[in-house]
Amino acid sequence: MFTTVLVPTDGSPGAEVAIAHATELGWRYDASVHALYVIDTGTEPAALDADEREEFHAPAERRGREATIRVTDRAEERELNAAREVREGIPHREVLEYVDEQDVDLIVMGTHGHTGAERARLGSTTERVVMLSDVPVLSIRLPEGTEEPDRDVGPYENVVIPTDGSDAAERAAEAALDVAEKYDAAVHTVYVLDTTIYDLEDVPRSIIGSLKEGGDNATETIADMARERDLPVTTDRRRGVPTDELLDYIDDVDAALVAMGTRGRTVGSGRLLGSTTARVVRRSTVPVLTVS
Repeated sequence: MFTTVLVPTDGSPGAEVAIAHATELGWRYDASVHALYVIDTGTEPAALDADEREEFHAPAERRGREATIRVTDRAEERELNAAREVREGIPHREVLEYVDEQDVDLIVMGTHGHTGAERARLGSTTERVVMLSDVPVLSIRLPEGTEEPDRDVGPYENVVIPTDGSDAAERAAEAALDVAEKYDAAVHTVYVLDTTIYDLEDVPRSIIGSLKEGGDNATETIADMARERDLPVTTDRRRGVPTDELLDYIDDVDAALVAMGTRGRTVGSGRLLGSTTARVVRRSTVPVLTVS
């Protein structure tokens, strides 16, 4: 399924985690691994002449070369084809342009997690790429502070696929099941009855019954997809705040990978990342594969 994996990197020590996942999947799929570093021209002072501009960007150019070489070295250690490039521009735009130009079919990027329960935000570049990408994006939580990055990535033995019955969730399931099949992983699919929308004490029983039936049908659809691939699968239905329930479920089944759909296009504003997906990507300690 994946033939070209892109690792946009900022050169930080924590980026080693994303590199490890990218090279692991690259090796498993026999895919080429590309490294990209973008010098953010949005941060440069105004009215620089050519010489001043070159001098201003020289340190970033060096960091970019070092960061991309680190990725290609890791890929070549696993005997994978590798390529690297340093570009200038607006980071998320350059990432998406590179994806189109090089026929990339998987992006692996790091996130920096959350800084507070209500102020949690992804790194702006990662969030924009997740929102706008037409190819799957694997978001990896980077270590905080001085925490030592883990270069060793084990097999994805348990894969969680949350579903709301949408087409995006089924597309995410297809990608996740392909990965699960590569690793002979167990699949766990779950539906959460959202108590932040439905006050279950006041909603008529017929509506609650319909919601439960819809959730069961959605998880069973994905379970059938897993069984067609001869993968072990479990289904579950939970109730509560979706993000909290999903994170608890991820812990309960010892998940190594989560796959979720993103939202479709919204009028006049490009794409909108589903709020539950965004929160899971921000808070999950295991990789999250998002599919549009």
